[in-house]
Amino acid sequence: MARKALGKGIDALLPEAKKGFEEIEVGRIENNPYQPRKKMQSLDELISSIKENGVLEPIVVRAVEDGYEVICGERRLLAAKQLEMKYIPAVIREASDREMLELALIENLQRENLNPLEAAEAYTTLIKGFGLSHQEIAKRVGKDRATVTNTLRLLTLEEEIKNFIWSGKLSEGHARALLSLKPGKKRIKVAKRIAELGLSVRETEKIAKQRVSSYPDLENKLSQCIGNPVRITEGKKKGKIEIEFYGEEDLLRIVRMLIEKTYIQ
Repeated sequence: MARKALGKGIDALLPEAKKGFEEIEVGRIENNPYQPRKKMQSLDELISSIKENGVLEPIVVRAVEDGYEVICGERRLLAAKQLEMKYIPAVIREASDREMLELALIENLQRENLNPLEAAEAYTTLIKGFGLSHQEIAKRVGKDRATVTNTLRLLTLEEEIKNFIWSGKLSEGHARALLSLKPGKKRIKVAKRIAELGLSVRETEKIAKQRVSSYPDLENKLSQCIGNPVRITEGKKKGKIEIEFYGEEDLLRIVRMLIEKTYIQ
């Protein structure tokens, strides 16, 4: 039976939701194989809410050979299964594998309940699996390109540091500050100290800036201009400028930027 769709969030993501939804058998709906969220939060509050008020916002699914796959609303589906509900309101729409990932990613990012590493891994799938550029991802998820690039950089951190992020002991802000330190045991040691002491992001940034540099202001200006970290080191007779980049696309972006600035001048 079709009814008027509820929920501003679904309307914003999917115009099809305004056309109405159907009651679908819970047992015929499978989880999203492209769900970016790896660790599901507690469903206790959601289950209590559904017990009291029902499912107020329909889930979104696509039809597959033997039933359906959920695109958005996996937590509501899991809660419905735990409550042994027979039917759940759902919007049925067509979606490619890429759209399955994109829509699930957008839903989680908008609700701000994705671990930053989950977001980074989802971005990587969009790049490697579907050929999207950083700029294209940014446009789809409502972020700027620099934010997408910086989130992807988190995957370059040591496993010990990533474990602190997974556990919530370090935030994305902490992690970005740590990226300015050279990789290795010293960075891991600093991260462990920050996690143990519960230091703030600002305190972490101060620690990271303690790296000795003869040109800290120039490094900051160049980093802001290019959008990636820049290091300036000098020896007895010569020095070097190091610009970090994250893949061929990012390298080409930097090269084009430098060439354009050269010709403009």
